[in-house]
Amino acid sequence: MVTRRRVIQAAVTGGAFALLPSGAGFGPTPLSSPTGRTALDPEGIEKYRVPLVIPPVMPQSDRGSADGIDHYSIGVRQFRQQVLPPGLPATTVWGYGCTEDSGTFHYPASTLEARVGRPVQVRWKNELLDRSGRHLPHLLPVDPTLHWANPPGGTGGRDGHPTFRSTPGPYTGPVPLVTHLHGGRNTEESDGYPEAWYLPDAVDISPGYARVGSFYDLYKQKAQAAYDVAWGPGEAVFRYANEERAATLWFHDHALGVTRLNVYAGLAGFYLLRGGPADLPEGVLPGPAPRTQDPSGRSCHEIPLVIQDRSFYADGSLLYPSGRAAFDGFKGPYVPDSDIPPIWNPEFFGDTIVVNGRTWPVLDVEPRRYRLRVLNGCNSRFLILKVVANPAAHRPADAALSFWQLGNEGGFLPAPVQLEQLLIAPAERADVIVDFASVRPGAALYLINEGPDTTFQGGRAGVDFAPAKPGTTGQVLKFVVQSQTSPDTSVPPSRLTLPSLMPLGTADRVRRLSLNEESSTVLPHIGPRRALLGTVDVHGKPVRMGWSDPVTENPALGETEIWEIHNFTVDAHPIHIHEVQFEIVDRRTFTQKTSSPPEPWERGFKDTAIAYPGAVTRLRATFDRPGQFVWHCHMLEHEDNDMMRPYRVGPAQNNPPKHEQGM
Repeated sequence: MVTRRRVIQAAVTGGAFALLPSGAGFGPTPLSSPTGRTALDPEGIEKYRVPLVIPPVMPQSDRGSADGIDHYSIGVRQFRQQVLPPGLPATTVWGYGCTEDSGTFHYPASTLEARVGRPVQVRWKNELLDRSGRHLPHLLPVDPTLHWANPPGGTGGRDGHPTFRSTPGPYTGPVPLVTHLHGGRNTEESDGYPEAWYLPDAVDISPGYARVGSFYDLYKQKAQAAYDVAWGPGEAVFRYANEERAATLWFHDHALGVTRLNVYAGLAGFYLLRGGPADLPEGVLPGPAPRTQDPSGRSCHEIPLVIQDRSFYADGSLLYPSGRAAFDGFKGPYVPDSDIPPIWNPEFFGDTIVVNGRTWPVLDVEPRRYRLRVLNGCNSRFLILKVVANPAAHRPADAALSFWQLGNEGGFLPAPVQLEQLLIAPAERADVIVDFASVRPGAALYLINEGPDTTFQGGRAGVDFAPAKPGTTGQVLKFVVQSQTSPDTSVPPSRLTLPSLMPLGTADRVRRLSLNEESSTVLPHIGPRRALLGTVDVHGKPVRMGWSDPVTENPALGETEIWEIHNFTVDAHPIHIHEVQFEIVDRRTFTQKTSSPPEPWERGFKDTAIAYPGAVTRLRATFDRPGQFVWHCHMLEHEDNDMMRPYRVGPAQNNPPKHEQGM
C-alpha cells in the first residue's frame, strides 16, 4: 500500500523546500464509522442559525482574592451542550467550570481574567465521575498501544509504552488529566507537565492502577513547600505568577498520550492577562470585554474566538476516528505482526467548523471597531482567515475588510500590521482589530477559511494547495451589521503606538534540533507510525528521539540560546516551547545560504512558531526558570505519539522520576 504521506515524500526527494498542491489527491480519507453509527453530513447542517457565544468570565472560588492572590476552584465535568443548531441533537462534551457553580460548565470554558503582577491560584479538579462516584470512560477511542499515561500499568508501567500480545481495543478506564497554561511562564510544578496527570477520585478504580503520573508526587511536595497548599485526591493546585507581558493565553489539557482526545472533547479556555507596562490604557482599544456579573444584553466590543474543526455522528455525539483506516485505509495487521498503532491517526481534520462551542454561529456587530482575540484550537488544521462579502465566492476570495494585527502569543507586536488574511497554526493566537465602520447597517460579512483540508506545507491558497471546501470547512462565522448605539472612542489602529519591546540578548549557545517522522520497520510503505523530535548530527543528519530518551536540551539557568529547528518532514509543524517566550530569528530552506526574516505578524515574542518543511527555523529564547519542561509539535496527534521531548533548565536531576516501563 502506498499512503498519502509516501506519495508526497517521493515527490520531495533530496529534502528541498517544495510546495505541493495538497488538494491534488491528498485530501483526508472520509471518516468511517466501524461502530455502525451514521456520520452527520456537514452539508446538511444549517449555518448561521444561532448567535455566537461570548465566553463569560470564570468566577472565583469562595476564597476570592485572599492574601493578594486570586483563587479559583475549577473542575472538569461531562455534560450535554447544544453545539449543533437547534433541531439537531445535543452533544456530550467535557468542559471546565467553577466547582461551586454547576451553571458555569461550558465548552469552551469561561475566561480567566488575570492582572500582571497579581498571582492566580487554581485548584484543578478531575471530576469525570457519574452520580455514584464511579469513573466515566473517555468519550473518544483511546489507543493504549502508544507511549502514554497508561494508568493500568501501575507505578511500574505508568507513563510507558505497554506491550500487547494481540491487538487491544480502546482503553475504557478512568481518564488522566493535567491542565497546562499555554504561554504562561511558571515554575515546573504549575506548568502542567504531561507526566503529572491524575485520575478522578473514583470509588471503582482497580487497585493495580496508577492514580497519578510519575511527576505528580514530586510536584505535589514542591507546591506544598513553596505555597503551603495541599493537593487532595483527584486534583492539583497550580499558582501562576503572571509576571510576563500582557497577552492572550489559553489553558488546555496536557496528559501524556491523550491530549488530542481530551482537547477534542472540549477541554480548552482563554486566559487573558492584562495590565503592566506592556499593555495599553483602558479605552485605547475597542471595548468593553466581558466582565464578571455582566448584565444581560450588555454589548462587548472585545471578543475571544476559539476556532476548531469537529465531526459529528447523526445522534449529535462527537465523531473521532476509531481506527487507523480512517487516515490511509490501512486495516492491519497490527499487534503483534506490525508496529503500526491500531487506533491513532497521524492527523485529524474535522468536516465542521465550531466557534466558541457552536457550529457556524452569527455575531451582530455595529459599524465600529472590534477587538478579536483569535485562537486556532484545532487539533491539526492550519487556518487562513479572511473577511469577505460572499461566503461561497471562488477561492481565493477578495477580502472585504482588513485585519489590523496588534499582537500574537507574546503580547503586542512592535507596530500594528495591516493584513488581508490571517495565517494561524494550531495553538497560535492573533490579537486583531476589524473595523466595520464602512459597512451599512443590515449588511452581512463572513469570516472564511482558505487553509487546506489536509496538512499545511506552505504556499498560497488556490496556487500551491486546494483551499478548504467553500460550503463547509471554508466558512467560519457570519457578521451582521446593526445600527450603532454608542460612539466609538477607540484609537484607529493606524494611529496606535504599541508598548515598546526589549529584545533578547546575544545567544550563549546554538542547538541544532530536528523534526522527523518514522514509518513502519516491518511493513514497507506504511507510515507514519509515529512523529519524532531529535537533534542534528555533525553531518547534518537527524538523530531521532522519543519521549523517554534522555534529555538532550539542558540550558543553564539564565542562558540565552538559539534553537535551530530542522524540519525533515513534508509538512509544516507548529512548534511550542513551554516556560519561555521566544523570538523568531529567521528561516532558510535546506538549500539556501541566505535567510528570510520573520513575517511582520511574527515579530515580538511568541510561544508557538511554524516550522516549514525542508527548512530551518531559528528561535531565540532566554531560559530563566529552573526545572523540567517540554517542547513539542502542537498538532496534537503528533504530540501524542512521541513528537514531544522533555527539556531541563539548570542542573540535571540526580534522581528524576523514572519512566518505569522498559528501564
